[in-house]
Amino acid sequence: MILTMSAEITASYKSSAQRARVVTEAWAAQNLFCPACRADHLLAAPANTRAVDFECGGCAQTFQLKAKSSPMTDKVLDGAYSALMSALSSDTAPNLLLLHYIRESWTVANLTLIPHFACPPSALECRRPLSAKARRAGWVGCFILLSRIPIDARIAIVRGGTQVPAQAVRAQFRRLLPLRGIAAPKRGWTLDVLNGLRRLGKAEFSNADIYARAEEFRAQHPENKHVTDKIRQQLQILRDAGFLEHTSRGNWRLV
Repeated sequence: MILTMSAEITASYKSSAQRARVVTEAWAAQNLFCPACRADHLLAAPANTRAVDFECGGCAQTFQLKAKSSPMTDKVLDGAYSALMSALSSDTAPNLLLLHYIRESWTVANLTLIPHFACPPSALECRRPLSAKARRAGWVGCFILLSRIPIDARIAIVRGGTQVPAQAVRAQFRRLLPLRGIAAPKRGWTLDVLNGLRRLGKAEFSNADIYARAEEFRAQHPENKHVTDKIRQQLQILRDAGFLEHTSRGNWRLV
């Protein structure tokens, strides 16, 4: 992977936004690999393909690239709220690639992959509808809140200007695959509990530790009236998926 971009191709573009888009997409087409299979390159998606920029010719995984010349914050701007929520519910959302590049030198600083099956609905934050005077009056966009996505699912491909070996990226992607086996409507709970466990900041914990976050889960899933029971169920699912070990009655260890 070459971490320097070719800015010469922007000579005919006047808009800085257009130049950035052309340069970052050209770099991605030449350097990105598929984390889900052994394909060394991704293919540019057909023009005007909604929410998809690249696809894998080997396993048909799809990818959306979001690039910024400043570090990614917790809130990542995305498209229509209803469309993304529907895509998550139907398991048709693309994998997300977050690219932070240095504009002055046109070099890649950080690149993070979020698998499509590891973004819970709770990570979407609804924006205010566009005003009645706007061209798309009433349109509702959204932010993706990275802090709501388990750290396990924020896979570094480039970190601090250094490439992470492809085999390590693919190994981390494979480790998450048991989550894909959980039906999409149920997976949100599993991801939220895994994220809550990571945020405890301890390798070993008790049921009481995670039950202390019940109000947080209740806010994310207001339709559920038996939150502690649901948490206990999700601990068992995460154990079966290889993320937890049950050490003794009411006690667990994060793998």
